Amino acid sequence: MADVLYGGNTYSDYGSIGSFSDVDSPGSSGSDLDTGDLRRKFNFGDRISELALAQDPFFRFVSMAAKKPTDDPQFKFTEKRGSWNKRYAYVMGFVDNGTDVFTDAELDQSNTSGAVSAAGQSVEVYMAGDYKSAGNIQNVYGQSGGAFDVGAAGTAPVFFIPGQLVKIPVSSTAGGGAMTNYHIIKVTAVSAEQTKDSKTCVKVSGTIVKDGGDNELTSFLGNNFEPGDGDETTYSESISSALEYKRSYVVGSTFDKGTGYPETWKDQPYSTGYGQCQIFKTSMVMDNTDRATVLKYEGNEWARIWKEKLIEHKWDIEQSLLFGSQNSTYRTTQGAVDWILNNGNIFTLAVATKSQDGFLDDLSNLLDPRYNNAAPTVFFASTAVYNWLHKLSGYFANNVGIVQPNSGNTTPTAFPALTGSNAPLGRADMSAVGKKKVLGVDTTTISTVYGDINVVRNVHLDGTNVAMLGCNMKHCAYRPLVGNGINRDTSIYVGVQTLENSGVDRRVDQILTEAGMEFSMPEAHAIWKNA
Repeated sequence: MADVLYGGNTYSDYGSIGSFSDVDSPGSSGSDLDTGDLRRKFNFGDRISELALAQDPFFRFVSMAAKKPTDDPQFKFTEKRGSWNKRYAYVMGFVDNGTDVFTDAELDQSNTSGAVSAAGQSVEVYMAGDYKSAGNIQNVYGQSGGAFDVGAAGTAPVFFIPGQLVKIPVSSTAGGGAMTNYHIIKVTAVSAEQTKDSKTCVKVSGTIVKDGGDNELTSFLGNNFEPGDGDETTYSESISSALEYKRSYVVGSTFDKGTGYPETWKDQPYSTGYGQCQIFKTSMVMDNTDRATVLKYEGNEWARIWKEKLIEHKWDIEQSLLFGSQNSTYRTTQGAVDWILNNGNIFTLAVATKSQDGFLDDLSNLLDPRYNNAAPTVFFASTAVYNWLHKLSGYFANNVGIVQPNSGNTTPTAFPALTGSNAPLGRADMSAVGKKKVLGVDTTTISTVYGDINVVRNVHLDGTNVAMLGCNMKHCAYRPLVGNGINRDTSIYVGVQTLENSGVDRRVDQILTEAGMEFSMPEAHAIWKNA
């Protein structure tokens, strides 16, 4: 047999192939395999997360609860957003005695009550949306980049069809105010998508089924949403407290007996994204003289380095999965902080003043049951915020310091006045119901009206502008490259260079990981920035 090159030498230098002296034959009870000669690979993909759990909790959670191997280092994925909760629109104009009333100037000169009238009468209103009809992609709280204004291109409501019932909120305040009632109209006709004053919309014609009594349209509150007023944004407004009462919703349908089947509409709930794997490498190198030297405190220096290098490799992965930025030129994967800062919900958290009330308002935007829920969400907090949650002088004092509403003192303070109209009504209630282990990581459970939330300390956030990171584990994935029988999840390659195979008097081992992160549904993730 021809000699085959092996580490600069040939197999003939070591004997015939398959006859290594240190390889146990079947049924023998000899010594272990010589990992230096065989250059064995040890797959640590399911075990490396067990090392130093508290140091790298984000990697621990995504690798244990959200691992999804990929067979392509540049992978694509699909997001699906249902349309059942997206059948709403804003009234941006109406027809008043045959005349379109649409722009800010026109609305200022017209009686907005002309849009609606008594039951049985006809009405025509212009409806516009604030999310993309293709993919049902919505605005995310605090994200101005890529936000959709009401009436932006591609947001025209496509779901209105004849026979539907539509609820239109109204107010008793001239020019629009807080919702006091609602009309219900039965849709009789819907125009094709059209552009009016640079805004895309549809005209919905119908008959009033229920007269709410008041006729001012709530979507015109503060001259909001009508074209030309420069205030058609919704990304910075709370859905529950600011936007819902301005939205007109489909509330079913009604047809006469003996009638045929209704029309239908086609939705497109899918959008796509892509991610990329990153190659992480950590080497362990030592000359054989040092390997053979017995030291005083830890006799085997090579074994100590092995342990340290494994933890170092995992630490580097955690840092990248948090702070990395996807780049095809440098083959880097996406990090959670960078992705959420640019796509997810953004809130602020000042430990000196943030109260449970303020935190609850944030959660109401993040954990909206129409788009997200608390169960799979883990909150990673910096040390300062984690401590603040448990301090009597921190979170506790901020809640006690909330004073009586409308008393003239509305700023939480650690030590408010205890007499007069400013007497505090805040409760000394931490709402922290205990600690537990989640996937082996110490986790504080805080009870809220939106369910129990799990808070974990993450030291990697210390010294950054991130106070807390809320990541929905259902909508992210750790994706090691696995395909064609080759697993590129964290593996240790021992003896990639040895004296036997290279002639160099040293030993080189290598830890290698090829994996990437997938993040989807930005509305399900959030960052609290240090205020």
